[in-house]
Amino acid sequence: MTPLPETPVAPPSPTIAIETGTQGEYLNRDLSWLEFNRRVLAMAVDDRTPLLERVRFLGIFTSNLDEYVMKRAASLRQSARQQVALPVPAGVGAPVGLSIDGRSPAEIFAAIRQSVIPMLQQQAACYTKAILPALAENSIHLLAWNELSETERDSARRYFQSNVFPVLTPLAVDPGSPFPFISNLSMSLGVVLHHPDRGDHLFARVKVPEVLPKWIQVGGGPGQFRFVALHDLIRHHLSDLFPDMAIADVMLFRLTRNVEVERDEEDAEDLRELMQLELKQRRFARVVRLEHGPYPNPWIIEFLMSELELSEEDVYELPAELDYDDLRVIADLNIPRLRYEPWVPTVPPRLADEDTDIFAIIRAGDLLVHHPYESFTASVERFINTAAADPKVLAIKMTLYRTTEASPFVSSLVRAAEAGKQVVVLIELKARFDEERNIGIAGALEKAGAHVLYGIVGLKTHSKTTLVVREDADAIRCYVHVGTGNYHATTAKLYTDLGLLTCDADITRDAVELFHYLTGRSLKRHYRKLLVAPANMRDRFLEMIEREAEHARAGRPAHIIAKMNALEEKKICAALYSASRAGVKIDLIVRGFCTLRPGVPGLSENIRVRSVIGRFLEHSRIYYFRNAAPDPVDGEFYIGSADWMHRNLMSRVEAIVPIEKRPLRDRLWFILQTLLNDRRQAWAMDSEGRYTQLRPESDAELGTHVIMMNLARQEALVTHEELMLLR
Repeated sequence: MTPLPETPVAPPSPTIAIETGTQGEYLNRDLSWLEFNRRVLAMAVDDRTPLLERVRFLGIFTSNLDEYVMKRAASLRQSARQQVALPVPAGVGAPVGLSIDGRSPAEIFAAIRQSVIPMLQQQAACYTKAILPALAENSIHLLAWNELSETERDSARRYFQSNVFPVLTPLAVDPGSPFPFISNLSMSLGVVLHHPDRGDHLFARVKVPEVLPKWIQVGGGPGQFRFVALHDLIRHHLSDLFPDMAIADVMLFRLTRNVEVERDEEDAEDLRELMQLELKQRRFARVVRLEHGPYPNPWIIEFLMSELELSEEDVYELPAELDYDDLRVIADLNIPRLRYEPWVPTVPPRLADEDTDIFAIIRAGDLLVHHPYESFTASVERFINTAAADPKVLAIKMTLYRTTEASPFVSSLVRAAEAGKQVVVLIELKARFDEERNIGIAGALEKAGAHVLYGIVGLKTHSKTTLVVREDADAIRCYVHVGTGNYHATTAKLYTDLGLLTCDADITRDAVELFHYLTGRSLKRHYRKLLVAPANMRDRFLEMIEREAEHARAGRPAHIIAKMNALEEKKICAALYSASRAGVKIDLIVRGFCTLRPGVPGLSENIRVRSVIGRFLEHSRIYYFRNAAPDPVDGEFYIGSADWMHRNLMSRVEAIVPIEKRPLRDRLWFILQTLLNDRRQAWAMDSEGRYTQLRPESDAELGTHVIMMNLARQEALVTHEELMLLR
């Protein structure tokens, strides 16, 4: 593949500013994350995004923010209330009690609120002023009750009586009925009732059922869609729930709870029991946010704040919808012209023949697969399913961080264990929001006779690694898959990830010893080729960054390109600053938050930071070091599971593998150059943390995702031999 020419930075267009707090070397992690979510919201605002995908991005923005509030903002709020110090990673060197940019928890929490409120207003304006009218122009109508025809109201009433009314459970609060439990992220109607014989206020709560669609289709013909919100339908039938009571007012609200429950793994006798207990505790965790719509009832607000022990800083008014993720039923409408072009992952040419032994294919040469452009099913699933069924396979060892109950991997591993193969599965029970699912999967595997482990105390196992031991005709040989993404068939269609399938003797030996570390608690720190966290990964990255600096000082070619989800590890950032001062060109492709300041004179003028946002979530991690190579493709390439974050490098078990074969390095170089030259999906970050959306010079310029889809189509049409000639 021919490297793409470098493209100069576009002139400023839409610019987003982030309050940095200080003029030091680092940006605030939490505020930088919010700016990432603002870039997600920009996909909904951008009229170049297909209409129904704009609706979907509204929901993604909301669900991202929900998770952030449950995890990060909730912890900051608790620290601010207790006036305790922020947890600062070892070696960061920030003042005690302050963040890396010199802020207290209270200051960060206040800055979060100041940043979030304008975004919520922008989201509502986008929805009401742009998306709703555009939907209506395309015969998709999201209607209020008073906008329905009488025929549609009759249809809605029948739906309510047969489907909704039996599910509802109105809960009143009085001396005999305490304040009800309200589950996390659930939508509720707060109702002010008056008894006909008394004038006092009575509060009642009606939960909007989570088991029913949040938007109900009430009418329309061919190509016509007319919906009413479930909560609006319930609101206009409250008299059926409270007959003979006077309904004084109604207010829609939603609660968010803290999911960060403290645990003591050191003293736990059984990690699975500990996680089951944590799940129960999380359900009843402290409420940290109250959301309501416009024109709230002051009495209900005061009542809820009192009962839930909230302050004004915990209450958010949303100008339009409370939960845009509920609009998925609209985003999923089967109207192709209003959605992204359908994408079906292609089968890599070397795997096109399903009858060819995949182990023979791997023995013929390392295989690099790129999802979702190339099929996860035809590559990674095939590798593990074949291993489970192959009588020559002696053992399968695998790490599972996130997957699904219906995962083909789980059923394959069960069959392998039942067939007498040695099956070892390390399931990370502490994978946030997947704990309950992972506990269930662990139980199913244990019943089949697999050896199931739950990770190392104090560390999360985040590596994406599978080891297969097979008795080949000439020897017992090991085969390994190392990936950047989870063994999750659904996200493999939505996230960009890379995976290496290899039987390289050094890599497979490292993988064997990695699993010994995971299962036997060995203290091995030195590996032949793998970078393993927390054993050697950060030190090796620091050595390679310094090596580039030495090359630059000596006048040799020096270049670092790093693609990841987030960047905040201070020792890595400090090393990058030092390399920049030495003259190393550094390109960082960071989808999410970045605490490093690029382009600061005397500090980081040789560092560029880009973020690429689009239809697929950029999840792959690629690390490139030129290492004085005259031809840039002859530099060193690595892929794996770790971001340059302290938690990944020092608090998780991670694995990163070198990509050594020239055709595969050539392919990674093309991917990196495509991302760096993107002017359709990319944002450029400046030294103050501001992001500017780049603009193509013509409509013919394509974004990274379309380029990669087109390339996958082309490669699927050629034979393996032709492909090697093209490269």
